[in-house]
Amino acid sequence: MKLGFIGAGNMGSAIIGGAVASGIVKGADITVSDRDTDKLDSLKKKYGVNVADNNACAVCDIVFFCVKPNVLADVISGIKDKADKETVFVSIAAGQSIEKIENAFESKSVKIVRVMPNTPALVGEGMSAVCTNKNVSEKDTENVLGILRSFGKAEVVSETLMDTVTAVSGSSPAYVFMFIEAMADAAVKGGMTRDMAYTFAAQSVLGSAKMVLETGIHPGALKDMVCSPGGTTIDAVAVLEKEGMRNAVIKAMDACIKKSKAL
Repeated sequence: MKLGFIGAGNMGSAIIGGAVASGIVKGADITVSDRDTDKLDSLKKKYGVNVADNNACAVCDIVFFCVKPNVLADVISGIKDKADKETVFVSIAAGQSIEKIENAFESKSVKIVRVMPNTPALVGEGMSAVCTNKNVSEKDTENVLGILRSFGKAEVVSETLMDTVTAVSGSSPAYVFMFIEAMADAAVKGGMTRDMAYTFAAQSVLGSAKMVLETGIHPGALKDMVCSPGGTTIDAVAVLEKEGMRNAVIKAMDACIKKSKAL
């Protein structure tokens, strides 16, 4: 299997790293294109990938478009004449529907997979949502899922959910980082060193997330397990409720969904 990557930013690099580390593909079977020659040199040195132009990437078995939404159409315009009907084109550009991508190719017969990954892919803990057009076979989908699962979890969803996915996983690491930073600030205020505060806060978030994923227990029930009668935790929870933590998160995600739909 030959993989092509147009764009070698953080997400493109994370996908390449996961695919090579898992043994799904060798670096020698990957071709990468990017305007930033330093990024290309780094990937070539680290993974042994091939460096070439967009046209060379376009003839691979699976091609990842790891570019910003505003340049996706231009990138496709430059390689569409090279596209093979058996090549699977995977876009990670936010807000760019399958229909928009098909229109950019000026063809309804091209195989399109739309993906929304997130930055925890950089540490092997990504969450990716996948939807496909009618031309993508079950085998094609499994091949893409295998690559995405090499650096985290991946699930097939309806395209109607992709804007929601943007809010709940694509953008949500930013909310979590803000939460960790706020907890660390409070710990520093309480006398803890900054480095120690970040370690305690981040590990607590990591462990809590793992409990949700591995126990199958409802998050509300897990919260109740920590809240002893008359204890410290329930007082903290009462303040969070009073200050509108849940409502703030919901409103933030609603704004994210709205912006994603407008792209």
